[in-house]
Amino acid sequence: MTETNGTNNSNTKNGNFICGVVEGFYGRPWTSEQRKDLFQKMKKWGMDSYLYAPKDDYKHRAFWRDLYTVEEAEHLTGLITSARDSGITFYYALSPGLDITYSSVKEVTALKRKLEQVSQFGCTAFALLFDDIEPEMSEADKEVFQSFAHAQVSVTNDIFQHLGQPKFLLCPTQYCATRAMPNVPSSEYLNTLGSKLAQEIDIMWTGPKVISRLLTPESIEEITEVLRRPPVIWDNLHANDYDQKRVFLGPYSGRSPDLIPKLRGVLTNPNCEYGANFIAIHTLAQWSRCNVDGKRDLSLNDTVSADIKLETETEDGVVGEDVPSTLSPNMYHPRHALKAAIKDWLIEFSKKKVAWGVIAKPQPAVAPSVPIPIIPSVNTCMSLTATSTVSTVSTASITASGNTNHLAALAEVCSSVTSDFPGPTGPAMNSLVSDNKVEPVDVSTGTSNSVLGTACSENGPGTGGIVGTAGTVGTGGTEAQKLGTEDGTGSRNQQENLESPEVTEPMDCNTTPSNSPSQTVKDDEAMVENTSTCSGTSGSMQVEEVNGTQMIVETDGVDGEGGKDKDKMLTIEDLGLLCDLFYLPFEHGGQGIQVLQEFNWLKSNAHVMLKKKDENCKADYEEWLSRAAKFNDMCEAVNRLFQRMTYCDNRELLYDLYSYIWDMRGVISLLNSYVKWLAFGKFQSSMTTFTQGSYTWFSNGWKETFMSGDQEPWVFRGGLTADLQRLIPVDSGNDLFVYKAPEVPTSIIYTVRPYLPSDEDAVYALCNRITGVTGTSAVADRLVGGFLTISPEFCMVVEDDSGLVGYALTALNIKTHYKKMAVAWIPELKVKYPLEDITNDLPESVQEAIRYFHSFSPEVPEQLSQQFPSLVMCSLLPTVTDQSIAKRLITCSLAALRANGSFGIHTTISAMDKESHEFYGKLGFVDYNQGQEELPGVVTMSRSF
Repeated sequence: MTETNGTNNSNTKNGNFICGVVEGFYGRPWTSEQRKDLFQKMKKWGMDSYLYAPKDDYKHRAFWRDLYTVEEAEHLTGLITSARDSGITFYYALSPGLDITYSSVKEVTALKRKLEQVSQFGCTAFALLFDDIEPEMSEADKEVFQSFAHAQVSVTNDIFQHLGQPKFLLCPTQYCATRAMPNVPSSEYLNTLGSKLAQEIDIMWTGPKVISRLLTPESIEEITEVLRRPPVIWDNLHANDYDQKRVFLGPYSGRSPDLIPKLRGVLTNPNCEYGANFIAIHTLAQWSRCNVDGKRDLSLNDTVSADIKLETETEDGVVGEDVPSTLSPNMYHPRHALKAAIKDWLIEFSKKKVAWGVIAKPQPAVAPSVPIPIIPSVNTCMSLTATSTVSTVSTASITASGNTNHLAALAEVCSSVTSDFPGPTGPAMNSLVSDNKVEPVDVSTGTSNSVLGTACSENGPGTGGIVGTAGTVGTGGTEAQKLGTEDGTGSRNQQENLESPEVTEPMDCNTTPSNSPSQTVKDDEAMVENTSTCSGTSGSMQVEEVNGTQMIVETDGVDGEGGKDKDKMLTIEDLGLLCDLFYLPFEHGGQGIQVLQEFNWLKSNAHVMLKKKDENCKADYEEWLSRAAKFNDMCEAVNRLFQRMTYCDNRELLYDLYSYIWDMRGVISLLNSYVKWLAFGKFQSSMTTFTQGSYTWFSNGWKETFMSGDQEPWVFRGGLTADLQRLIPVDSGNDLFVYKAPEVPTSIIYTVRPYLPSDEDAVYALCNRITGVTGTSAVADRLVGGFLTISPEFCMVVEDDSGLVGYALTALNIKTHYKKMAVAWIPELKVKYPLEDITNDLPESVQEAIRYFHSFSPEVPEQLSQQFPSLVMCSLLPTVTDQSIAKRLITCSLAALRANGSFGIHTTISAMDKESHEFYGKLGFVDYNQGQEELPGVVTMSRSF
């Protein structure tokens, strides 16, 4: 390709290659302490640039006109100074595009005054960001400027000259190939930027997509020619602000070091959680020091299916064939870089750092991701709740690899998926008033007090609207996370909407005890009560006064003088597993793939357990047991990782990662519970017809589409966690995977497993403890005895280190179950508890149980037995505060029933028992024949699965 103005990039030769980090995501910004820590790490790793652009730091975007207060100025000055001391160029960015009137002298003056103020703090590099805005001009601007691009160029060039031509970056509105209209070479917008923007201003670019799996030399040459300068890559590879279930701990990849001479620089826009970015930044630094790509043809051919790749993987998930044992200093290989980064990262976990407050997701609050049967088309966004199923599906053509007609058919499933994001995700946040925390902002006044100087702010008629198609993500985050409003009324109106209603959190399935963590912490007093009374935490809590405000500080859980037990210390192998479980947007790590494959194999081949007495099938039977044991070992490795993580000294890092590991551990444990149940062989030979489930990783075209990069990654929300959940054969159980993570870490591990005959006494004791009955087994005989006697193969228990803490007892078919009870259980109880035993001094529940035995009838309403043939009794100790346990327990039970052909379940409770009604309601049960009691004083609740 013919070289054009500025394309002869000698940046790597003269040391001008920009390499660093952009804090450009939506959600909670990093703290000042974290940024200063980042500068030190960047210096150590040879990086040179940091771009301050947190979307929800309110004076960056929503209130871009407002000048900084004295307090804010001190913090910002401290950051700029700290960066300079570490040899890092601090780029200060503003995002005025939501509502600026480009032709207004007042608006441009406000922009100049704001950047002048920051320049007085010592800042020498700046950026204007026009991403994620409506690409239309106001009527006033249309009278002055030829096009949207001309308007942005005019303002940017003016600002650049006014500030004395400093280092300067621009993020365009068309910042990736899919945003370029109609395409990159023919985009009038991009060509205008290339020809009119001052040549010294660098332009940012995310690649072919918002989140690009690959960056090829050809694509870089194409945009370089249009922009008449090599781009600075704003790299969203590790960004996770679009999905609260995913964090990306894999290495920098999909970009050959051969690109370096063709680029002006690379800035990574990583995970919202600062502590989760060590690998992303460390491996980018390694990449920037290389000029030879050590990975075999990565940039051209990496769409091979995961199971083929696994053939060359070693036991730790590393692709053995592809990873050379040694690399020359100028070669880059992602897995090699990952191993080097993990070695350094391990040290971070032993650094003593405290955590502030409770665990809270930094991403904007969107509806929780649940496993859904979908391969959507382009520009389809998955945002699901447990209660609504409405969809918006793009009519764009499917570009996925594989059978296009098949994928088109799968995309139809999207009609049951909601893509309605909540509006502005408030509250507004301020990261420049404290060193170690981010403060919410009261936006009712519009500005902060004690402003340095006077902000010149005119309410221009800018559009500020949400951009076009559903599911698109800006350079920093998802469409839903933008502060614009659909009616295009501009930021002053948007400011009123910043304090939007909170997204409803999944409720606790358990009857919450009085001493359990509260659902939400509304003030410092509540926070004190919450954190100090939570049982099972791995660290200790204390209250400290910071800037006049009481804050909860969670310190490490190490046993002071004696040091830490070696079994509680994280290892390199633990972190390797962690990274594989949360790898990259378009790729699961090797060990994650192994978990998927092993479980799928065990489920698909479980039929051999029906033939364990057949000598001809002995080898198959033993292979199944061997692989089940291997899967159990994988589960135990995840448990070790989880527990060791809770004991680490770096509580800040733990709080960043805990909810992800907690969720993953729970899902893998659930799969293991189901495998243990399959091992009993208590299912029908036709099981596979009942347990095909929804579209999964192993469905035709799914993984190929996921790995191809043709879809933006938010199409596949939930990552590996969701892919594992989809393998559970409970199609209509999406709500059972929606739960809120604990607010403080705990090392307690709850295990769901099949009931064993040796558990009988413990289940009886547990039932008596839950019901508060002593001195007799009558109530337990009524509630649990029939299940344990007649259908023990469909009973599940949950235990912790202290023993059993809950159970879910089910019967496959209530008609059959009651008939067997009438013959094999009730007669025994009539003898054991004669009616004459009923006396007034007996508890009412015991009297009712005895009457029940003597009046038992096996008759069941026909309609109920047809629609919801299975019966369940589920209970947990009130000390179990983990909100997911009840749902995991019932999910395993439903999966066992599903394997035997049942698709509906019910339970009966006393009409006066409000606690049980609420408990089952949170498990997705609804009143059957509402308002019509089959029996006086009894309510039937049911659900499908």
